[in-house]
Amino acid sequence: MPFQYPNAYRDEAVVDDYHGQKIPDPYSWLEDPDSEKTQAFVNAQNQLTLPFLEECPVREVFKERMTELYDYPKYSCPFKRGERYFHFYNTGLQNQSVLYVQDNLDAEPSVFLDPNTFSDDGTVALRGYAFSEDGEYLAYGTSTSGSDWVEMHFLRVDGAVALEDQLDRVKFTCMSWTHDGKGLFYNSYPEQEGKSDGTETSTNLNQKLYYHVLGTPQSQDVLCAEFPDEPKWMSGAEVSDDGRYVLLSIREGCDPVNRLWYCDLNTLPDGITGLLPWVKLIDNFDAEYEYVTNEDTVFTFKTNLDAPRYRLINVDFADSAPSQWKELLAQHDKDVIVFATCTYSTLLFVCYLHDVKNVLKMYQLASGEELKTFPLEVGSIVGFTGRKKDSEIFYYFTSFLSPAIIYHCDLTKDPLQPHVFREVTVKGFNPAEYQTTQVFYPSKDGTQIPMFIVHKKDIQLDGSHPAFLYGYGGFNISITPSYSVSRLIFVRHLGGVLAVANIRGGGEYGETWHKGGMLGNKQNCFTDFQCAAEYLIKEGYTSPTKLTINGGSNGGLLVAACVNQRPDLFGCAVAQVGVMDMLKFHKFTIGHAWTTDFGCSEIKEQFEWLIKYSPLHNIHIPEGEGVQYPAVLLLTGDHDDRVVPLHSLKYIATLQHMIGCWPNQSNPLFIYVDTKSGHGAGKPTTKVIQEVADTYAFIARCLDLNWIN
Repeated sequence: MPFQYPNAYRDEAVVDDYHGQKIPDPYSWLEDPDSEKTQAFVNAQNQLTLPFLEECPVREVFKERMTELYDYPKYSCPFKRGERYFHFYNTGLQNQSVLYVQDNLDAEPSVFLDPNTFSDDGTVALRGYAFSEDGEYLAYGTSTSGSDWVEMHFLRVDGAVALEDQLDRVKFTCMSWTHDGKGLFYNSYPEQEGKSDGTETSTNLNQKLYYHVLGTPQSQDVLCAEFPDEPKWMSGAEVSDDGRYVLLSIREGCDPVNRLWYCDLNTLPDGITGLLPWVKLIDNFDAEYEYVTNEDTVFTFKTNLDAPRYRLINVDFADSAPSQWKELLAQHDKDVIVFATCTYSTLLFVCYLHDVKNVLKMYQLASGEELKTFPLEVGSIVGFTGRKKDSEIFYYFTSFLSPAIIYHCDLTKDPLQPHVFREVTVKGFNPAEYQTTQVFYPSKDGTQIPMFIVHKKDIQLDGSHPAFLYGYGGFNISITPSYSVSRLIFVRHLGGVLAVANIRGGGEYGETWHKGGMLGNKQNCFTDFQCAAEYLIKEGYTSPTKLTINGGSNGGLLVAACVNQRPDLFGCAVAQVGVMDMLKFHKFTIGHAWTTDFGCSEIKEQFEWLIKYSPLHNIHIPEGEGVQYPAVLLLTGDHDDRVVPLHSLKYIATLQHMIGCWPNQSNPLFIYVDTKSGHGAGKPTTKVIQEVADTYAFIARCLDLNWIN
């Protein structure tokens, strides 16, 4: 046995009863993040993992190359607020991107808000922001060490003057100003016992909607909506384009469904002084309704009602019976509507997903008539700006081989001609030497699954290449082409093949695709991913001993479940911030919201689904000659309050206990728990670079890969 794993105490007395089935939970003590035992366990694991990583010959050279190639300018789309233009810009290696302001697009930009000044080490990040309608005030959130908890602050835009207002206990919040600029709607949670810094595991319930009046203490904020009988409900308020209505979207979990209530602010002569008199337009969770715009009382919504790929409908609040709803844009027979937005008063811009590639079209708001398709290469639109009052749009295109092209289109011109506003290239990397292909491979039940494959041109398909297979497969989230320096370094300097499988559970083909990989169909996600691996092997891209699988969060669950089910298929597995205990996930922080995708062990039928694939409960000594578990690296952070680290801690303890001391297991089974680090949002550049250097160093060492200059 090559590795001496920490000897973790097993409390054999802890046994839970699920519908008459006894399930041991000997590492439940790891659920207390603050106990000395847990901290000692984490330290012992890190002391095993770090020396292994430090001895990887590729680690320093990867970090050096990553630092060099990642040092390219990063911009957001410009957006107009009031009379000023704003955009985010990072010179290359700054820990956090900086918000700049300009009087016009030709003026020299100046720093408006620099999140790098929030902390010395970049671990306090900007999390959400909203300008008042006239562009004269800014509300913004900050989060510390990657936690979901947010502290809200306010600035007067002229001179970037900080105001005294501060809002706490904010999480999963909306930020929407009333058009008079007096204040804004936001969400917060009631006080709870113990700490709230992102290292706690206590559940998040009873979120409320408040209205904060600028210049007053938070204690005087007006409670506008609460749901005492429905503690899991979460809401978000949005003020309509004309400023007259406030729309309240209520969700119960992560399903793309919501209730939609509204309040006509004109009916409040004294302003916002208490619970709003909500009109319950949609008072069920049958479908999703997303506000696009309104013309007086006629509201346009993007909805999946009777349309798994979404459509646009018009609802007149003056006559809002469902029989009176009118379809503005029918569901496409194959493509999914990603977003719809109204710009320049009368135009609708609609982004579609066509076989996991974005398409941008323009329509007439009044009639739904199609006016134009904007030319795009194969890739993704990851930014779009332009509001109803604006006369121009910006959109941001990216792909596996191109980091950023930002287009600008002046809507007052005829004919409309988008032009390249900014194009970013990465020095030292020539995209012409690589190719991206999209393939469709059959899953076990015959469903055709799309997958992107990126590699150097003219490689021999002889099974000799290391491959990196990424997937997610959940929560209606689509994994579209994106630019990743670290993955391209793997392709360029480790001779690798990158593959991204668009497995079921995601939103790539709408709600049907999502439903095909959720609840009782969750196994389809794992099967689709295993079939992706088998395709790559069969077609000669790689072989099992050279194949790494990777995913984060729900994708960490994917990786761990696949390792348990098919240890023979992979050489290495890296699971980031994964959900590993499928019987107890709903008890911690916001986990209760995921029961819409996973189900809940408290319901017998759903327990039967979960126990079959829960990574923690399905670790077995592999069968078959010479088969062992692949090399495993789990990554998590001490401030991850989305998927709490106890998932990874309990899983690695069980894995090391059951597999680590088995004589045939020579591949390492490791975890690294980072400090001042969370689920991933707002992670500073220095941490991002270190994490990918560690990840690929682990892969290179375990798969015996050499650096190619």
